Amino acid sequence: MQNLSLREKIGQLIIVRTTGYIFDHQIRYPAWEATQPQLKKWLQELNLGGVILLGGSCSEIADRTKQLQSWAKTPLLIAADIEEGVGQRFSGATWFPPPMALSTIAQKNPSLAREYAKKMGEITAREALAIGINWVLAPITDVNNNPDNPVINIRSFGDNPDLVADLATAFIQGCQEYPVLTTAKHFPGHGDTATDSHLHLPQINHSKKRLQQIELVPFQRSIEHNVDSIMTAHLLVEKLDAINPATLSFSILTQLLRDELNFSGLIVTDALIMGGVAKYASQEEIAVKALLAGADILLMPENPEVAVSSIERAVKDGILSESRIDESLQRIAHAKNKLSFAQPNLLEISSEEDRKTVKEVLKLSMSFQGKMLTKTVAKGINLVVVQDLLNCDFLDRQAPAITIPEKYGYQTQLFDQRNLHLAQYQEQPILLQAFIRGNPFLGNGGLTDSAKTFYEQLLEFDRVEGMIIYGSPYILEWFLPRIKENTPWVFTYGQMPQAQELTCQRLFNLSTNDDIDKGNFL
Repeated sequence: MQNLSLREKIGQLIIVRTTGYIFDHQIRYPAWEATQPQLKKWLQELNLGGVILLGGSCSEIADRTKQLQSWAKTPLLIAADIEEGVGQRFSGATWFPPPMALSTIAQKNPSLAREYAKKMGEITAREALAIGINWVLAPITDVNNNPDNPVINIRSFGDNPDLVADLATAFIQGCQEYPVLTTAKHFPGHGDTATDSHLHLPQINHSKKRLQQIELVPFQRSIEHNVDSIMTAHLLVEKLDAINPATLSFSILTQLLRDELNFSGLIVTDALIMGGVAKYASQEEIAVKALLAGADILLMPENPEVAVSSIERAVKDGILSESRIDESLQRIAHAKNKLSFAQPNLLEISSEEDRKTVKEVLKLSMSFQGKMLTKTVAKGINLVVVQDLLNCDFLDRQAPAITIPEKYGYQTQLFDQRNLHLAQYQEQPILLQAFIRGNPFLGNGGLTDSAKTFYEQLLEFDRVEGMIIYGSPYILEWFLPRIKENTPWVFTYGQMPQAQELTCQRLFNLSTNDDIDKGNFL
Protein backbone atom coordinates (compact mmCIF):
# COMPACT_ATOMS: atom_id res chain seq x y z
CA MET A 1 0.00 0.00 0.00
CA GLN A 2 3.09 2.26 0.08
CA ASN A 3 3.68 4.98 -2.50
CA LEU A 4 0.24 4.81 -4.10
CA SER A 5 -1.09 7.77 -6.02
CA LEU A 6 -4.30 9.38 -4.77
CA ARG A 7 -6.26 7.63 -7.51
CA GLU A 8 -4.72 4.26 -6.65
CA LYS A 9 -5.55 4.80 -2.97
CA ILE A 10 -9.17 5.52 -3.83
CA GLY A 11 -9.31 2.40 -6.00
CA GLN A 12 -8.55 0.28 -2.94
CA LEU A 13 -11.81 1.54 -1.41
CA ILE A 14 -13.90 0.05 -4.23
CA ILE A 15 -15.33 -3.49 -4.52
CA VAL A 16 -16.98 -4.46 -7.82
CA ARG A 17 -19.17 -7.41 -8.64
CA THR A 18 -18.09 -10.00 -11.17
CA THR A 19 -19.32 -13.34 -12.39
CA GLY A 20 -17.79 -16.53 -11.11
CA TYR A 21 -17.78 -17.90 -14.63
CA ILE A 22 -14.67 -17.71 -16.80
CA PHE A 23 -16.22 -16.65 -20.11
CA ASP A 24 -18.04 -13.41 -20.95
CA HIS A 25 -20.90 -15.19 -22.72
CA GLN A 26 -21.77 -16.81 -19.36
CA ILE A 27 -22.40 -13.48 -17.61
CA ARG A 28 -25.92 -13.57 -16.15
CA TYR A 29 -26.24 -9.95 -14.98
CA PRO A 30 -24.54 -7.74 -17.60
CA ALA A 31 -25.81 -4.54 -15.98
CA TRP A 32 -23.75 -5.34 -12.86
CA GLU A 33 -20.94 -7.58 -14.07
CA ALA A 34 -18.13 -6.23 -16.26
CA THR A 35 -16.65 -8.11 -19.19
CA GLN A 36 -13.23 -9.67 -18.69
CA PRO A 37 -11.30 -6.95 -20.57
CA GLN A 38 -13.15 -4.22 -18.66
CA LEU A 39 -12.58 -5.88 -15.29
CA LYS A 40 -8.89 -6.49 -15.99
CA LYS A 41 -8.50 -2.83 -16.93
CA TRP A 42 -10.21 -1.69 -13.73
CA LEU A 43 -8.10 -3.93 -11.53
CA GLN A 44 -4.87 -2.74 -13.11
CA GLU A 45 -5.54 0.92 -13.85
CA LEU A 46 -7.80 1.78 -10.89
CA ASN A 47 -6.06 -0.58 -8.43
CA LEU A 48 -9.44 -1.79 -7.14
CA GLY A 49 -9.52 -3.25 -3.65
CA GLY A 50 -11.54 -6.33 -4.44
CA VAL A 51 -14.44 -8.13 -6.05
CA ILE A 52 -17.64 -9.83 -4.95
CA LEU A 53 -18.46 -13.07 -6.76
CA LEU A 54 -21.73 -14.72 -7.76
CA GLY A 55 -22.35 -17.81 -9.89
CA GLY A 56 -20.30 -20.82 -10.94
CA SER A 57 -19.15 -24.12 -9.50
CA CYS A 58 -16.45 -24.50 -6.87
CA SER A 59 -13.90 -25.62 -9.44
CA GLU A 60 -14.72 -22.63 -11.63
CA ILE A 61 -14.41 -20.25 -8.68
CA ALA A 62 -11.04 -21.71 -7.75
CA ASP A 63 -9.77 -20.95 -11.24
CA ARG A 64 -11.51 -17.59 -11.33
CA THR A 65 -10.03 -16.33 -8.07
CA LYS A 66 -6.52 -17.28 -9.21
CA GLN A 67 -7.13 -15.42 -12.45
CA LEU A 68 -8.41 -12.30 -10.68
CA GLN A 69 -5.52 -12.22 -8.20
CA SER A 70 -3.07 -12.52 -11.11
CA TRP A 71 -4.61 -9.46 -12.75
CA ALA A 72 -4.49 -7.28 -9.63
CA LYS A 73 -1.75 -4.79 -8.72
CA THR A 74 -2.56 -5.23 -5.02
CA PRO A 75 -3.84 -8.51 -3.49
CA LEU A 76 -7.64 -8.53 -3.68
CA LEU A 77 -10.37 -8.89 -1.14
CA ILE A 78 -12.59 -11.54 -2.72
CA ALA A 79 -16.01 -11.55 -1.12
CA ALA A 80 -19.24 -13.53 -1.38
CA ASP A 81 -22.68 -13.48 0.25
CA ILE A 82 -22.48 -16.97 1.73
CA GLU A 83 -24.82 -16.69 4.72
CA GLU A 84 -25.99 -20.28 4.16
CA GLY A 85 -22.61 -21.76 3.36
CA VAL A 86 -20.47 -21.69 0.24
CA GLY A 87 -22.86 -24.08 -1.53
CA GLN A 88 -25.59 -21.44 -1.39
CA ARG A 89 -23.76 -19.56 -4.16
CA PHE A 90 -21.30 -22.01 -5.69
CA SER A 91 -22.37 -25.52 -6.62
CA GLY A 92 -20.54 -28.46 -5.13
CA ALA A 93 -19.85 -26.95 -1.70
CA THR A 94 -21.71 -27.40 1.59
CA TRP A 95 -25.15 -25.76 1.60
CA PHE A 96 -26.76 -25.08 4.98
CA PRO A 97 -30.39 -24.24 5.63
CA PRO A 98 -31.09 -20.56 6.38
CA PRO A 99 -29.78 -19.31 9.75
CA MET A 100 -33.28 -19.17 11.29
CA ALA A 101 -33.24 -22.99 11.37
CA LEU A 102 -30.80 -22.72 14.27
CA SER A 103 -33.26 -20.64 16.28
CA THR A 104 -35.69 -23.59 16.18
CA ILE A 105 -32.99 -25.88 17.57
CA ALA A 106 -32.20 -23.24 20.22
CA GLN A 107 -35.77 -23.38 21.54
CA LYS A 108 -34.99 -26.84 22.94
CA ASN A 109 -31.21 -26.81 23.20
CA PRO A 110 -29.48 -23.40 23.06
CA SER A 111 -25.98 -24.79 23.57
CA LEU A 112 -26.43 -27.26 20.70
CA ALA A 113 -27.64 -24.43 18.44
CA ARG A 114 -24.53 -22.41 19.29
CA GLU A 115 -22.37 -25.45 18.55
CA TYR A 116 -23.98 -25.79 15.10
CA ALA A 117 -23.60 -22.06 14.45
CA LYS A 118 -19.89 -22.31 15.20
CA LYS A 119 -19.56 -25.37 12.95
CA MET A 120 -21.41 -23.49 10.23
CA GLY A 121 -18.87 -20.68 10.51
CA GLU A 122 -15.93 -23.08 10.49
CA ILE A 123 -17.14 -24.99 7.43
CA THR A 124 -18.07 -21.83 5.56
CA ALA A 125 -14.68 -20.20 6.20
CA ARG A 126 -12.71 -23.33 5.32
CA GLU A 127 -14.60 -23.88 2.07
CA ALA A 128 -14.40 -20.20 1.15
CA LEU A 129 -10.62 -20.26 1.46
CA ALA A 130 -10.51 -23.52 -0.48
CA ILE A 131 -11.82 -21.74 -3.57
CA GLY A 132 -9.99 -18.44 -3.06
CA ILE A 133 -12.66 -16.39 -1.24
CA ASN A 134 -11.23 -14.49 1.73
CA TRP A 135 -14.14 -12.29 2.84
CA VAL A 136 -17.28 -13.96 4.18
CA LEU A 137 -20.18 -11.48 3.99
CA ALA A 138 -21.90 -13.11 6.94
CA PRO A 139 -23.40 -13.48 9.48
CA ILE A 140 -26.68 -11.61 9.30
CA THR A 141 -27.07 -9.84 12.65
CA ASP A 142 -30.48 -8.33 11.89
CA VAL A 143 -33.24 -9.22 14.35
CA ASN A 144 -36.15 -10.32 12.18
CA ASN A 145 -39.01 -9.09 14.37
CA ASN A 146 -41.29 -8.37 11.41
CA PRO A 147 -42.76 -11.54 9.81
CA ASP A 148 -43.59 -9.51 6.68
CA ASN A 149 -39.97 -8.58 6.14
CA PRO A 150 -39.43 -9.39 2.45
CA VAL A 151 -35.64 -9.38 2.39
CA ILE A 152 -34.16 -10.44 5.77
CA ASN A 153 -36.76 -12.97 6.89
CA ILE A 154 -35.23 -16.43 7.45
CA ARG A 155 -31.75 -15.12 6.60
CA SER A 156 -31.78 -13.88 10.21
CA PHE A 157 -31.04 -16.07 13.23
CA GLY A 158 -34.46 -15.12 14.63
CA ASP A 159 -36.55 -12.49 16.38
CA ASN A 160 -34.84 -12.51 19.79
CA PRO A 161 -31.90 -10.08 19.99
CA ASP A 162 -29.97 -12.09 22.56
CA LEU A 163 -30.38 -15.33 20.62
CA VAL A 164 -29.39 -13.63 17.37
CA ALA A 165 -26.31 -12.28 19.14
CA ASP A 166 -25.44 -15.71 20.59
CA LEU A 167 -25.70 -17.52 17.26
CA ALA A 168 -24.08 -14.78 15.18
CA THR A 169 -21.07 -14.56 17.50
CA ALA A 170 -20.75 -18.36 17.49
CA PHE A 171 -20.66 -18.21 13.68
CA ILE A 172 -17.99 -15.51 13.85
CA GLN A 173 -15.93 -17.60 16.27
CA GLY A 174 -16.13 -20.53 13.87
CA CYS A 175 -14.91 -18.39 10.99
CA GLN A 176 -12.03 -17.14 13.14
CA GLU A 177 -10.47 -20.58 12.98
CA TYR A 178 -9.33 -19.54 9.49
CA PRO A 179 -7.71 -16.40 8.01
CA VAL A 180 -10.85 -14.88 6.50
CA LEU A 181 -12.79 -11.69 7.17
CA THR A 182 -16.26 -11.78 8.74
CA THR A 183 -19.12 -9.31 8.39
CA ALA A 184 -22.03 -8.33 10.64
CA LYS A 185 -24.90 -6.89 8.63
CA HIS A 186 -26.99 -4.71 8.06
CA PHE A 187 -26.27 -1.81 10.43
CA PRO A 188 -28.12 -0.42 12.33
CA GLY A 189 -30.65 -3.26 11.79
CA HIS A 190 -32.85 -4.23 8.83
CA GLY A 191 -35.11 -6.69 10.67
CA ASP A 192 -38.17 -4.56 11.41
CA THR A 193 -39.05 -3.43 7.89
CA ALA A 194 -41.66 -4.48 5.35
CA THR A 195 -39.79 -2.91 2.42
CA ASP A 196 -36.96 -4.46 0.43
CA SER A 197 -34.04 -2.01 0.25
CA HIS A 198 -32.99 -3.62 -3.03
CA LEU A 199 -36.04 -1.88 -4.47
CA HIS A 200 -36.92 1.09 -2.24
CA LEU A 201 -35.74 2.95 0.87
CA PRO A 202 -37.33 1.47 4.03
CA GLN A 203 -38.08 3.77 6.97
CA ILE A 204 -37.71 2.95 10.66
CA ASN A 205 -39.29 5.19 13.28
CA HIS A 206 -37.90 3.57 16.44
CA SER A 207 -36.26 5.62 19.15
CA LYS A 208 -32.58 5.25 19.89
CA LYS A 209 -33.46 3.56 23.17
CA ARG A 210 -35.50 0.92 21.35
CA LEU A 211 -32.64 0.37 18.87
CA GLN A 212 -30.24 -0.10 21.77
CA GLN A 213 -32.53 -2.70 23.32
CA ILE A 214 -33.15 -4.75 20.17
CA GLU A 215 -31.49 -3.92 16.84
CA LEU A 216 -28.06 -2.90 18.12
CA VAL A 217 -27.58 -5.82 20.54
CA PRO A 218 -26.18 -8.33 18.01
CA PHE A 219 -23.91 -5.69 16.47
CA GLN A 220 -22.49 -4.71 19.85
CA ARG A 221 -21.86 -8.37 20.71
CA SER A 222 -20.26 -8.98 17.31
CA ILE A 223 -17.91 -6.04 17.88
CA GLU A 224 -16.97 -7.52 21.26
CA HIS A 225 -16.14 -10.76 19.43
CA ASN A 226 -13.85 -8.93 16.99
CA VAL A 227 -15.95 -9.07 13.84
CA ASP A 228 -13.79 -7.72 11.01
CA SER A 229 -16.36 -5.62 9.15
CA ILE A 230 -19.85 -4.25 9.43
CA MET A 231 -22.10 -3.71 6.42
CA THR A 232 -24.46 -0.76 6.32
CA ALA A 233 -28.19 -0.87 5.64
CA HIS A 234 -29.97 1.34 3.15
CA LEU A 235 -32.52 2.52 5.71
CA LEU A 236 -33.89 5.86 6.80
CA VAL A 237 -33.72 5.74 10.60
CA GLU A 238 -35.55 8.96 11.32
CA LYS A 239 -34.68 9.29 15.02
CA LEU A 240 -30.98 9.10 14.17
CA ASP A 241 -30.94 10.96 10.85
CA ALA A 242 -34.13 12.24 9.28
CA ILE A 243 -32.46 13.10 5.96
CA ASN A 244 -29.82 10.56 4.97
CA PRO A 245 -30.04 6.77 4.54
CA ALA A 246 -27.85 5.02 7.10
CA THR A 247 -25.27 4.22 4.42
CA LEU A 248 -24.75 7.97 3.89
CA SER A 249 -25.24 9.13 7.48
CA PHE A 250 -22.36 10.55 9.54
CA SER A 251 -24.44 10.35 12.70
CA ILE A 252 -25.06 6.63 12.19
CA LEU A 253 -21.74 5.38 10.80
CA THR A 254 -19.30 7.64 12.62
CA GLN A 255 -21.02 8.96 15.74
CA LEU A 256 -22.96 5.79 16.56
CA LEU A 257 -20.94 2.91 15.10
CA ARG A 258 -17.40 4.27 15.40
CA ASP A 259 -17.64 6.50 18.47
CA GLU A 260 -20.39 5.00 20.67
CA LEU A 261 -19.99 1.32 19.80
CA ASN A 262 -16.20 1.63 19.48
CA PHE A 263 -15.96 -0.26 16.20
CA SER A 264 -12.48 0.01 14.68
CA GLY A 265 -12.85 -2.46 11.78
CA LEU A 266 -14.00 -1.99 8.22
CA ILE A 267 -17.32 -0.29 7.45
CA VAL A 268 -18.56 -1.51 4.08
CA THR A 269 -21.66 -0.22 2.34
CA ASP A 270 -24.33 -2.54 1.10
CA ALA A 271 -24.41 -2.61 -2.71
CA LEU A 272 -24.69 0.96 -3.99
CA ILE A 273 -26.69 -0.09 -7.05
CA MET A 274 -29.63 -1.03 -4.78
CA GLY A 275 -32.78 1.08 -5.09
CA GLY A 276 -32.73 2.00 -1.39
CA VAL A 277 -29.76 4.30 -1.98
CA ALA A 278 -29.40 4.62 -5.77
CA LYS A 279 -32.70 6.54 -5.96
CA TYR A 280 -31.52 8.94 -3.27
CA ALA A 281 -28.78 10.78 -5.18
CA SER A 282 -26.51 10.59 -8.22
CA GLN A 283 -23.79 7.95 -8.27
CA GLU A 284 -21.18 10.72 -7.96
CA GLU A 285 -22.81 12.11 -4.81
CA ILE A 286 -23.37 8.67 -3.29
CA ALA A 287 -19.68 7.74 -3.53
CA VAL A 288 -18.54 10.93 -1.82
CA LYS A 289 -21.30 11.01 0.82
CA ALA A 290 -20.63 7.40 1.85
CA LEU A 291 -17.01 8.25 2.63
CA LEU A 292 -17.99 11.47 4.40
CA ALA A 293 -20.40 9.40 6.50
CA GLY A 294 -17.59 7.06 7.58
CA ALA A 295 -17.64 4.11 5.17
CA ASP A 296 -14.29 2.54 4.27
CA ILE A 297 -15.35 0.40 1.33
CA LEU A 298 -17.90 1.14 -1.38
CA LEU A 299 -19.54 -2.08 -2.53
CA MET A 300 -20.75 -2.25 -6.12
CA PRO A 301 -20.91 1.39 -7.15
CA GLU A 302 -22.76 1.79 -10.43
CA ASN A 303 -19.54 2.60 -12.26
CA PRO A 304 -16.19 2.32 -10.44
CA GLU A 305 -14.47 4.78 -12.78
CA VAL A 306 -17.11 7.38 -11.99
CA ALA A 307 -16.82 6.62 -8.27
CA VAL A 308 -13.02 6.98 -8.25
CA SER A 309 -13.12 10.19 -10.29
CA SER A 310 -15.86 11.68 -8.07
CA ILE A 311 -13.88 10.98 -4.90
CA GLU A 312 -10.66 12.27 -6.45
CA ARG A 313 -12.42 15.48 -7.45
CA ALA A 314 -13.91 15.84 -3.94
CA VAL A 315 -10.40 15.64 -2.45
CA LYS A 316 -9.04 18.25 -4.86
CA ASP A 317 -12.02 20.52 -4.12
CA GLY A 318 -11.50 20.19 -0.36
CA ILE A 319 -14.77 18.33 0.31
CA LEU A 320 -12.82 15.23 1.40
CA SER A 321 -9.30 15.20 2.79
CA GLU A 322 -6.61 12.81 1.61
CA SER A 323 -6.04 11.92 5.25
CA ARG A 324 -9.63 10.63 5.34
CA ILE A 325 -8.80 8.35 2.40
CA ASP A 326 -5.64 7.24 4.23
CA GLU A 327 -7.68 6.29 7.33
CA SER A 328 -9.75 3.84 5.31
CA LEU A 329 -6.68 2.64 3.44
CA GLN A 330 -4.98 1.78 6.74
CA ARG A 331 -7.99 -0.26 7.86
CA ILE A 332 -8.03 -2.10 4.52
CA ALA A 333 -4.28 -2.79 4.77
CA HIS A 334 -4.76 -4.12 8.31
CA ALA A 335 -7.57 -6.41 7.11
CA LYS A 336 -5.56 -7.70 4.15
CA ASN A 337 -2.58 -8.43 6.39
CA LYS A 338 -4.77 -10.89 8.28
CA LEU A 339 -5.63 -12.90 5.20
CA SER A 340 -4.14 -15.92 3.51
CA PHE A 341 -3.58 -15.63 -0.23
CA ALA A 342 -2.67 -19.31 -0.59
CA GLN A 343 -3.68 -21.24 -3.67
CA PRO A 344 -7.21 -22.76 -3.64
CA ASN A 345 -7.51 -26.41 -2.55
CA LEU A 346 -10.68 -28.21 -3.65
CA LEU A 347 -9.94 -31.15 -1.33
CA GLU A 348 -11.36 -28.99 1.47
CA ILE A 349 -14.84 -28.90 -0.10
CA SER A 350 -17.98 -30.72 1.07
CA SER A 351 -16.65 -33.57 3.15
CA GLU A 352 -18.90 -36.35 4.36
CA GLU A 353 -18.65 -34.91 7.87
CA ASP A 354 -19.78 -31.49 6.62
CA ARG A 355 -22.83 -32.99 4.89
CA LYS A 356 -23.60 -34.90 8.07
CA THR A 357 -23.63 -31.61 10.00
CA VAL A 358 -26.09 -30.09 7.52
CA LYS A 359 -28.29 -33.20 7.78
CA GLU A 360 -28.39 -32.92 11.57
CA VAL A 361 -29.39 -29.25 11.42
CA LEU A 362 -32.10 -30.03 8.86
CA LYS A 363 -33.52 -32.87 10.94
CA LEU A 364 -33.48 -31.03 14.23
CA SER A 365 -35.22 -27.98 12.74
CA MET A 366 -37.82 -30.00 10.78
CA SER A 367 -41.49 -30.03 11.79
CA PHE A 368 -44.13 -32.57 10.77
CA GLN A 369 -47.57 -33.79 11.72
CA GLY A 370 -50.10 -36.40 10.73
CA LYS A 371 -50.08 -39.97 9.48
CA MET A 372 -47.51 -40.35 6.76
CA LEU A 373 -48.21 -41.47 3.18
CA THR A 374 -47.48 -45.12 2.40
CA LYS A 375 -49.71 -46.04 -0.55
CA THR A 376 -49.05 -45.63 -4.25
CA VAL A 377 -51.78 -43.61 -5.96
CA ALA A 378 -53.13 -43.69 -9.50
CA LYS A 379 -52.59 -40.57 -11.62
CA GLY A 380 -51.48 -38.46 -8.70
CA ILE A 381 -50.19 -34.91 -9.17
CA ASN A 382 -47.00 -33.68 -7.54
CA LEU A 383 -47.87 -29.99 -7.54
CA VAL A 384 -44.58 -28.13 -7.07
CA VAL A 385 -44.87 -24.36 -6.65
CA VAL A 386 -41.87 -22.03 -6.68
CA GLN A 387 -41.61 -18.27 -6.43
CA ASP A 388 -39.72 -17.84 -9.69
CA LEU A 389 -39.37 -20.56 -12.32
CA LEU A 390 -36.29 -18.88 -13.76
CA ASN A 391 -34.53 -18.75 -10.41
CA CYS A 392 -34.84 -22.08 -8.62
CA ASP A 393 -31.43 -23.73 -8.79
CA PHE A 394 -32.46 -26.17 -6.05
CA LEU A 395 -34.65 -28.11 -8.53
CA ASP A 396 -33.83 -30.24 -11.54
CA ARG A 397 -35.14 -33.45 -13.08
CA GLN A 398 -33.28 -35.62 -10.57
CA ALA A 399 -34.12 -33.57 -7.48
CA PRO A 400 -35.59 -35.67 -4.63
CA ALA A 401 -38.74 -33.49 -4.59
CA ILE A 402 -39.39 -34.85 -8.09
CA THR A 403 -38.07 -38.42 -8.05
CA ILE A 404 -39.35 -39.69 -4.68
CA PRO A 405 -43.03 -38.71 -5.21
CA GLU A 406 -42.88 -40.27 -8.70
CA LYS A 407 -42.24 -43.66 -7.10
CA TYR A 408 -45.63 -43.30 -5.38
CA GLY A 409 -47.57 -42.32 -8.48
CA TYR A 410 -47.33 -38.52 -8.21
CA GLN A 411 -46.31 -37.00 -11.55
CA THR A 412 -44.75 -33.56 -11.35
CA GLN A 413 -46.36 -30.33 -12.47
CA LEU A 414 -44.15 -27.32 -11.82
CA PHE A 415 -45.61 -23.82 -11.46
CA ASP A 416 -44.60 -20.28 -10.65
CA GLN A 417 -46.82 -19.05 -7.81
CA ARG A 418 -47.72 -16.01 -9.91
CA ASN A 419 -49.46 -18.29 -12.42
CA LEU A 420 -51.63 -20.76 -10.52
CA HIS A 421 -55.00 -22.06 -11.76
CA LEU A 422 -57.34 -24.23 -9.75
CA ALA A 423 -59.70 -25.80 -12.29
CA GLN A 424 -57.49 -28.73 -13.23
CA TYR A 425 -56.95 -29.94 -9.63
CA GLN A 426 -60.38 -31.13 -8.50
CA GLU A 427 -60.32 -34.84 -9.26
CA GLN A 428 -56.82 -36.32 -8.82
CA PRO A 429 -54.89 -36.98 -5.57
CA ILE A 430 -52.44 -34.13 -4.97
CA LEU A 431 -49.13 -33.78 -3.19
CA LEU A 432 -48.47 -30.06 -2.67
CA GLN A 433 -44.86 -28.91 -2.35
CA ALA A 434 -44.37 -25.17 -1.89
CA PHE A 435 -40.93 -23.57 -2.03
CA ILE A 436 -41.56 -20.16 -0.46
CA ARG A 437 -39.28 -17.79 1.45
CA GLY A 438 -38.35 -14.14 1.64
CA ASN A 439 -35.59 -13.23 -0.81
CA PRO A 440 -34.09 -10.02 -2.21
CA PHE A 441 -35.89 -8.34 -5.12
CA LEU A 442 -39.19 -10.23 -4.63
CA GLY A 443 -40.82 -7.33 -2.80
CA ASN A 444 -42.84 -9.58 -0.48
CA GLY A 445 -42.22 -12.13 2.26
CA GLY A 446 -43.41 -15.03 0.17
CA LEU A 447 -47.14 -15.44 -0.50
CA THR A 448 -48.88 -13.18 -2.99
CA ASP A 449 -52.61 -12.44 -2.63
CA SER A 450 -53.43 -14.54 -5.68
CA ALA A 451 -51.39 -17.44 -4.30
CA LYS A 452 -53.24 -17.25 -0.97
CA THR A 453 -56.56 -17.46 -2.80
CA PHE A 454 -55.35 -20.48 -4.79
CA TYR A 455 -54.13 -22.36 -1.72
CA GLU A 456 -57.28 -21.63 0.27
CA GLN A 457 -59.46 -23.02 -2.52
CA LEU A 458 -57.17 -26.01 -3.10
CA LEU A 459 -57.15 -26.99 0.57
CA GLU A 460 -60.94 -26.97 0.65
CA PHE A 461 -60.92 -30.10 -1.52
CA ASP A 462 -60.30 -33.57 -0.12
CA ARG A 463 -57.75 -34.26 -2.83
CA VAL A 464 -54.65 -32.92 -1.04
CA GLU A 465 -53.03 -36.06 0.32
CA GLY A 466 -50.01 -34.34 1.87
CA MET A 467 -47.94 -31.15 1.96
CA ILE A 468 -44.31 -30.13 2.20
CA ILE A 469 -43.40 -26.49 2.82
CA TYR A 470 -39.80 -25.47 2.14
CA GLY A 471 -38.48 -22.18 3.45
CA SER A 472 -40.35 -19.89 5.82
CA PRO A 473 -41.99 -20.69 9.16
CA TYR A 474 -44.12 -17.60 8.64
CA ILE A 475 -45.62 -19.33 5.60
CA LEU A 476 -46.20 -22.46 7.66
CA GLU A 477 -48.07 -20.37 10.23
CA TRP A 478 -50.34 -19.10 7.46
CA PHE A 479 -51.03 -22.62 6.21
CA LEU A 480 -51.64 -24.36 9.55
CA PRO A 481 -55.20 -23.13 10.25
CA ARG A 482 -56.14 -24.03 6.66
CA ILE A 483 -54.73 -27.57 6.54
CA LYS A 484 -57.34 -30.25 7.23
CA GLU A 485 -56.76 -32.20 10.40
CA ASN A 486 -56.04 -35.51 8.68
CA THR A 487 -53.66 -34.07 6.06
CA PRO A 488 -50.02 -34.89 6.83
CA TRP A 489 -47.48 -32.13 6.38
CA VAL A 490 -43.74 -31.55 6.73
CA PHE A 491 -41.86 -28.27 7.08
CA THR A 492 -38.17 -27.57 6.52
CA TYR A 493 -36.19 -24.33 6.38
CA GLY A 494 -34.00 -25.71 3.59
CA GLN A 495 -34.83 -25.87 -0.11
CA MET A 496 -31.72 -27.66 -1.34
CA PRO A 497 -31.78 -31.32 -2.50
CA GLN A 498 -30.58 -32.55 0.90
CA ALA A 499 -33.64 -30.95 2.54
CA GLN A 500 -35.94 -32.35 -0.16
CA GLU A 501 -34.65 -35.86 0.43
CA LEU A 502 -35.22 -35.69 4.18
CA THR A 503 -38.72 -34.22 3.95
CA CYS A 504 -39.88 -36.66 1.28
CA GLN A 505 -38.48 -39.55 3.31
CA ARG A 506 -40.44 -38.26 6.27
CA LEU A 507 -43.70 -37.77 4.37
CA PHE A 508 -43.55 -41.18 2.70
CA ASN A 509 -42.36 -42.89 5.89
CA LEU A 510 -39.17 -44.18 4.27
CA SER A 511 -36.74 -45.83 6.65
CA THR A 512 -33.28 -44.31 7.04
CA ASN A 513 -30.12 -45.42 8.76
CA ASP A 514 -30.47 -42.91 11.56
CA ASP A 515 -33.10 -41.53 13.88
CA ILE A 516 -35.68 -39.53 11.91
CA ASP A 517 -37.58 -38.96 15.14
CA LYS A 518 -35.11 -36.25 16.11
CA GLY A 519 -37.41 -34.01 14.10
CA ASN A 520 -39.47 -31.41 15.91
CA PHE A 521 -43.06 -32.53 16.46
CA LEU A 522 -45.57 -29.69 16.76
